Amino acid sequence: MIYITGDTHGDISKFKSPAMRKLKKDDCVIVCGDFGFVWDGSGEELNNLKWLSKRKYKILFVEGAHENFEMLNKYPKVDFMGGRARQVAENIYQLMRGEIFEIDGKKVFAFGGGDDEELDLMDIRECPEFTRLPEEAECAHSRENLEKAGQKVDYIVTYDVGFKLRSMLKMESNCFNNLHAYLNEVANSCSFEKWYFGCFHMDKRIPPKYYGVYKNLYDAETGKEI
Repeated sequence: MIYITGDTHGDISKFKSPAMRKLKKDDCVIVCGDFGFVWDGSGEELNNLKWLSKRKYKILFVEGAHENFEMLNKYPKVDFMGGRARQVAENIYQLMRGEIFEIDGKKVFAFGGGDDEELDLMDIRECPEFTRLPEEAECAHSRENLEKAGQKVDYIVTYDVGFKLRSMLKMESNCFNNLHAYLNEVANSCSFEKWYFGCFHMDKRIPPKYYGVYKNLYDAETGKEI
């Protein structure tokens, strides 16, 4: 089965919760951004990764607004469930932008990345841990994959959302960029059952198809909390 949750920010306690203990072998849990367990290479972080690597289920994640890309980019790119991913451990994978994965008979479109409104451009240039916005080549690759899939997937998993939904959820925000424009394009051109995102740190369903996820764990098929 496929399960979804929000930002973990390197907090191991989330994976020790009663809900996570229900997961079985071959289940997948997808983190919608800010995974946080590839951040500084500390002893504590390495111990946490070792513990996570012993889980019987797979841990998948898309990038958020706070990721150490310098470290993530050192992990190998591999073919994974019909798409491309970076393998962090035997059971831990970063789902790369614009890829479509075949998981439990479902097509899952992943497009990570996000922006931090509290940082100016110079801060971002000086801090490799903060995400880069997508390049046009990534968007083009994504369009090609969606075209091959007939512009139809089952689930979309992202950190951020398109500018239309973003402006509704955070009306005071002036932060609109090429990522928001592209995700809005996806929302308008692609058919999907459910869209899960984590950037707003909330557990909330936005009818008819959007789900903000954060602390809770959800069954991807039903959208219900575990």
